Amino acid sequence: MASKIKNIIIFTVVAVLLILIYIFFIKPAPEEQNLVSSSPVTVLPGSDTVNQNSLIARDFLSLLLSVKSIKLNDAIFSNGAFINLHDSSILLTSPQPGDEGRLNPFAPIGYDATVAPIPAPSPICTLPEVLDNVTKTCITPIVTCVLPEILDVITNTCITPPPTCTLPKVLNTTTNICVTPATCTLPKVLDSVTNTCVTPPPQTP
Repeated sequence: MASKIKNIIIFTVVAVLLILIYIFFIKPAPEEQNLVSSSPVTVLPGSDTVNQNSLIARDFLSLLLSVKSIKLNDAIFSNGAFINLHDSSILLTSPQPGDEGRLNPFAPIGYDATVAPIPAPSPICTLPEVLDNVTKTCITPIVTCVLPEILDVITNTCITPPPTCTLPKVLNTTTNICVTPATCTLPKVLDSVTNTCVTPPPQTP
């Protein structure tokens, strides 16, 4: 009994499949009728161009008259539902800074790609200058001095510091050494460069 029911179900499914295949794939589609029908224009042998133009004009005129006879029902424009319609369009404006949205709307949430700024090219430094990685500028490196020399911050060079002189010696700024100042008697005066007594040149009246 169960095998008979099973066979009936199988045959029914196969029959339905065959009917569907015939309807959708084998049965030809019905030809659509033309919305506008016009009598064919017959060109008589031996007729001239004027007769042909008159036939075409007559067919075109009959087509215009058939279109003129079409009437549209404008009762929908006086319907309350149509009158109660309102414009719900949204005015699109330029986005404010920070409201542009995602760069890639198809990227997974949380994985938006950010465009890294292109770094400015580093300048090419000439010796003895070196590149400062913080300011990206060429600077002269600080000189390391060996004692007793010290660094002159103005010239960025190592110089020997002036000695500390004990009295009666004084510092000669030209030679950077301590010298004992000479005691001169008039009319001689002390020359600070040579630390000697010299006679001043005569003054002209």
